[in-house]
Amino acid sequence: MTLSLTLACLWVVVANVIAMFPSKHSHWPAAYGLIAVGVPLLGWVTYQNGPWIGLAVFAAGASTLRWPLLYLWRWLKRQFTPAPK
Repeated sequence: MTLSLTLACLWVVVANVIAMFPSKHSHWPAAYGLIAVGVPLLGWVTYQNGPWIGLAVFAAGASTLRWPLLYLWRWLKRQFTPAPK
């Protein structure tokens, strides 16, 4: 297992441990930190192991951070959908 995959697995473990703790802010500050670390890590995994492994790691990260992705999807949909008349 490459170092990038080991760090990606560690990222998933840390994300799940963070999710177990109660939070007043619904874990959004932790999500921002996980995204900031996860995006370059995903690029590194894809570079070292190829696009299929990168896609699998992306799916694992997307399932972990599903709410930020859902809010991003809704925001993009609002931006590119024409306003009703």
